[in-house]
Amino acid sequence: MPKIDETRPFMAVRIGVMTVSDTRTITDDKSGQTLVDLITRDGHTIADRVIVNDDAAAIAAQLEAWISREDIDVVIATGGTGVTGRDVTPEAFESVYEKKIDGFGELFRWISFQKVGTSTIQSRATGGIAHGTYLFALPGSPGACRDGWEEILKHQLDNRHRPCNLVELMPRLEEHRR
Repeated sequence: MPKIDETRPFMAVRIGVMTVSDTRTITDDKSGQTLVDLITRDGHTIADRVIVNDDAAAIAAQLEAWISREDIDVVIATGGTGVTGRDVTPEAFESVYEKKIDGFGELFRWISFQKVGTSTIQSRATGGIAHGTYLFALPGSPGACRDGWEEILKHQLDNRHRPCNLVELMPRLEEHRR
């Protein structure tokens, strides 16, 4: 049964929050702000926050910039994961991944199905790893951000979560480069 091991000290991770949108600004970005609020409430650090246009090259460039930084452990994006012509976030993320975390998107859609039914097929939420940095892309709604954080990322980014979590794997993510 999953649980928090209170005998272990909590380790905050440093997270970059990216909103993918052609229309949002920091002042009206409800999804990005939802992530910031949840992340900081749970003791983690916001290392950076940006808004990037719905452009695969711009998204990939931002990801490349962040994965080269020592002060960002995780990137969480919101927006651009649907099926319309401007939705290119999954393609941009996948162009940067070294390894895809298939279970993230699968679990997100299972959780989403419980709330929105078959409409979840429109979500292309995705997760992966590049240069020792975890990368996750969520749909562009506050509810989807809340679901992704509360039901998956909050637990997997808590080093006390048992039986296992993503944080304890961080020191080994780049062992193939040594």
